[in-house]
Amino acid sequence: MSNEAAVADNRSLTLGAAAGPLGYLALGLTLLAYGLVATGVISNTAGADTKDLAFWVGGVTLFIAGLLEFRAGSAGTGTAFGGLGALWVAASQMTFTSTNAAGLFFVLWALLALSLTASQWGHESLLVRGVYGLFTVALVLWAIDEFAGNADLGKIAGWVAAVAGLFSWYAATVALGGNKWGRVTLPVR
Repeated sequence: MSNEAAVADNRSLTLGAAAGPLGYLALGLTLLAYGLVATGVISNTAGADTKDLAFWVGGVTLFIAGLLEFRAGSAGTGTAFGGLGALWVAASQMTFTSTNAAGLFFVLWALLALSLTASQWGHESLLVRGVYGLFTVALVLWAIDEFAGNADLGKIAGWVAAVAGLFSWYAATVALGGNKWGRVTLPVR
């Protein structure tokens, strides 16, 4: 085997393994932005202001990270990133004709988030369970907000999504830093 072939073969084995932190950063930043805008704490912003971020960072970047995780043999993380990437692409492109259609959209994606939460239950990372669990709660609250027309629930959902985004960002930061920054060990559990 030539040197180039050996390098290409080695790259194919390790490329997806490094996609986890990228995926959790993309998910975290998108959830944080979308959640904070939904809370209304940043003046003169609306959900439409997050469409490009949701498409490129939450959608495309997350989907690519999912493909790389599948390639590395991680079906769970690949499914999570690929599915959530599809969610953000769809969310950035959707224009709902009714509040019931928007509520149904959130319910269906909450089912995916619930599946991801359940799939992580046996794993050790409380951070990852927290990300998916909080995202499930946020999606359910957004669905109820749409069905019932209760804007306060939408704001609460925004806060829950923002916290999920912080958890996801922190999980990626821990993974990138190898659990340590200098002499400080970052807590994971």
